[in-house]
Amino acid sequence: MTVLSAAVANTAKTWTLWERMQTPEDISVNGHLIDWLFNFTTYLNLFFFILVCAGIFGFSYLYSAKRNKKAYYTYGNKKIHIIVLTVIGLSVFLGIDMNITRISNQDYVEVFANWPKEDEKPLRIEVMAQQWAWHFRYAGRDGVFNTEDDVVQLNDLRLPVGRKVIFQVVSKDVIHSLYFPNTRRKVDAIPGRITRLWFELTKDGYYNIACAEMCGTYHYRMKAYLTSYTQNNFEEWMKEAEDKAIAQNDRENADLYWGWPWTW
Repeated sequence: MTVLSAAVANTAKTWTLWERMQTPEDISVNGHLIDWLFNFTTYLNLFFFILVCAGIFGFSYLYSAKRNKKAYYTYGNKKIHIIVLTVIGLSVFLGIDMNITRISNQDYVEVFANWPKEDEKPLRIEVMAQQWAWHFRYAGRDGVFNTEDDVVQLNDLRLPVGRKVIFQVVSKDVIHSLYFPNTRRKVDAIPGRITRLWFELTKDGYYNIACAEMCGTYHYRMKAYLTSYTQNNFEEWMKEAEDKAIAQNDRENADLYWGWPWTW
């Protein structure tokens, strides 16, 4: 099945309610780290939600007026009450809150902030957001951005599998957020400021790109598509796209040259 036919099949599929409730398929090298932390936090919340509900309904039943005719009043300011409260509070803070903070900070420092090195030959892409579209720019054969051989795509991003990709993102008008549900990554697109994001894909296919920031009337229409290829297929597509760009790019069209010199 080709990439395009797979896309049509995926679009035509009728999703069950259970399938709609599932997270999008993870197609990135490091997406599982975010999934794990999300699930860990969710399960802890569910556990304590059940615990609190059991306490509320359990004590309401055990100490109802029917079983305890005379009410016992306490202000909870006895020494034993303060000690119990302090122990529980510190246990939750140190064992859960700080542990989640430690894990997330470790993942950020060791993985997500560990940017690809030059010798890894990452693919570089510049992204410009606007109401309500995504523009993607690839440096052409000269390897320099904002020249006549650049490949510029509208709402159509093509990426290779097994190669790190770095995005530099900016906005033309208001704040947007470039969101890749299938890689668990997103980054804000801010007017006048370049933001960055990187990931590496593990699977070819056809996936959605969305805007995760309320950006105006047609925010819900600000959708793009990610097509991922094997490395060989991507190189074939890139060669065709570069040939087309060289033949069709109009040097008099100022709107085409919105890129910027790539900086690390």
